[in-house]
Amino acid sequence: MKPALSVAPDTALILSGGGARAAYQVGVLLAIAHLLPQHAKNPFPIICGTSAGAINAAAMAAGAGEFRRTVFMLARMWQGLNTDDIYHGGLPWLAGAAGHWLSALVFGGLGKYNPRAFLDNEPLRAFLTQRMDFTQIQHNIDSGALRAVSISALGYTSGQSVSFFQAAAELEDWARAKRIGVRTELNMSHLMASSAIPLIFPAEHIHREYFGDGSVRQIAPLSPAIHLGAQRVLVIGVAPQSEDGPARQRSMAYPTLAQVTGQLMNSVFLDSLDTDLERMTRINRTLSRIPESVRVQSGLELREIEVLTISPSQPLERLTMGFSRDFPLGMRFLLGGLGAFRRQGSVVASYLLFSGAYLRELIRLGYRDAMAKEAELRVFLTANHSTSGVE
Repeated sequence: MKPALSVAPDTALILSGGGARAAYQVGVLLAIAHLLPQHAKNPFPIICGTSAGAINAAAMAAGAGEFRRTVFMLARMWQGLNTDDIYHGGLPWLAGAAGHWLSALVFGGLGKYNPRAFLDNEPLRAFLTQRMDFTQIQHNIDSGALRAVSISALGYTSGQSVSFFQAAAELEDWARAKRIGVRTELNMSHLMASSAIPLIFPAEHIHREYFGDGSVRQIAPLSPAIHLGAQRVLVIGVAPQSEDGPARQRSMAYPTLAQVTGQLMNSVFLDSLDTDLERMTRINRTLSRIPESVRVQSGLELREIEVLTISPSQPLERLTMGFSRDFPLGMRFLLGGLGAFRRQGSVVASYLLFSGAYLRELIRLGYRDAMAKEAELRVFLTANHSTSGVE
């Protein structure tokens, strides 16, 4: 008989960015819902999301009172997605956008009519508006089903990574080098800002500043959860983890634009999380060798954080092969010209391919990878002891 699962009130869920790749996170959440009893409470009182992960985070926060039902709803949402729900990618629209960009370049700018982004993501705003009930977030905080939720974005004027959070009254704002936490009442603008990939999607105006994708300049992705009281963290990544990294290969062919862009996107969405996890591991190892009495006497404001990471067992770009025809004609033309449908350039396609068939593959992979770590997940979910963290 499987033990009943409970969770410490300082347990956090961190959902990273990655465009369409965020469907993988839903597969992991489905596995967790499978492991928990049918009517189990929300196992993650603290939820932090960035970019596309912010959409998943907001949905989970709004549905924290019914964890299992919310996960299933989120899975249905992702499985039913298509590119037209996210951005305009048809040939006529892209031809008009290309003409706009060309005119601005030829005439040295068009004043206030200068292009803002390559793609228009207004369909995403309409799609999410129909499905997100932000009023439920505060209700879940008041009822105790949720302690805090954070959505991160980049301020284009200040250059700061801003974590907008809605939380229990005792949690306070924070300020560190180039990153701050600001209490607010979350709404659609925060989601649109956090998922606004630079140059690809337009920035979102919040208060007095324009904001873009939260993965950019987010040098410490684990920090918002820790400032919100997390001492135990589940991180769901969207790229395989490897201590040695991929093997270097000899290549005589000049890299395609898609290959270069793919590396830039990986740098934005993946590198800071890997670096922060590595830093956390080193800090935990160091602290484990320092007696508690010494930490107290020296005023050392560092605490150990229990971290469990679940990430893809294979590169997600490999799954895009065979789905190129699921892009609208205009996007097939554009991405094909950039080399995005070749093996070395498929990273770009893996971020932008909002195709039901591809997304279902990601969800299935996430579920399998999580169930492969069932024993670790059960230990993590059933643990109810007090551990500590780094701010």
